[in-house]
Amino acid sequence: MKTYTQFILKIYISALINIFLIFFSLIFILNLLTELEFFKELEVSSFFPLYLSLINTPMFVFEMLPFIFLISTQVFFNNLFNNNEMNIFKYSGLKNSKIFSIISTATFVLGIFIILIFYNFSSNLKYFYFGLKSNYTTDDQYLAVITKNGLWMKDINDDKTLMINATGFSQNELQETYISEFDKNYEIIQNLFSNMSSLSVFELIELRNNYKRLSYSLTEVDLQLIKLITFPIFLILMVIFSGIIMMNTKNLQSKNLKITIGLFFSVVIYYINNFFYVLGNTEKINILTAVTVPLLFFALINLILLRNVNVK
Repeated sequence: MKTYTQFILKIYISALINIFLIFFSLIFILNLLTELEFFKELEVSSFFPLYLSLINTPMFVFEMLPFIFLISTQVFFNNLFNNNEMNIFKYSGLKNSKIFSIISTATFVLGIFIILIFYNFSSNLKYFYFGLKSNYTTDDQYLAVITKNGLWMKDINDDKTLMINATGFSQNELQETYISEFDKNYEIIQNLFSNMSSLSVFELIELRNNYKRLSYSLTEVDLQLIKLITFPIFLILMVIFSGIIMMNTKNLQSKNLKITIGLFFSVVIYYINNFFYVLGNTEKINILTAVTVPLLFFALINLILLRNVNVK
């Protein structure tokens, strides 16, 4: 590995670690306040809300990773500007596109590590979190929902939970009805599996197979899997976009203004992504389209803006 590559990676990774720790601390504090509010009238150990907050924080941090990478990239470039290292690189023949290539490659590798290690670790903690907190929550007894797989209803009778699936109904009568009976422990299982973030990649695949055998809708599971598969690409696009903003605003004196500009556009992109996810999850559009269209649009914007990056 060349010396300049090591130097760039050192500054980039250092910025990532610092921003990660800041976000982790802030999210942990917010979680703690939420848990304290929830347990204020319940008799639990004073350590219990603290413990729940700790194991619940990693998954929230995962959801915030696109913004963590964005701000880290801004800090990275700001450090290079402040120390005049960008000009030194330029005079040494190192193009800006090479810097983007180095941090993009590092981001892709980190993205794979995040999905395989950090996400699975966080989802296991989230699973454990739901299991602990389910002892202090209550669920609705009745549920009815219509999907492309028919009508689904839930009813609780004594200590038994009934899940009723019908392909349709005619003149107030259900057609091709199947009834599954569960014991009182079903409610805990339902809580754990109703939130996809509590399942690792391998558990999502297993859940998908189970849903398929039950003829249940695969939309939500497939959407979550595709989002995870494309997550490293999304991180790369966020990093490139953040770097482009910093290159185009390097003459601005205010560091906060630069970060604000980056956050504004990134929040817009983030909510556009979520909008398409909702369309996919509600089966308004194909789930593959829901994930890939925002990414392709984002990539196109980056490609257009990258054309003159070496002259900045």
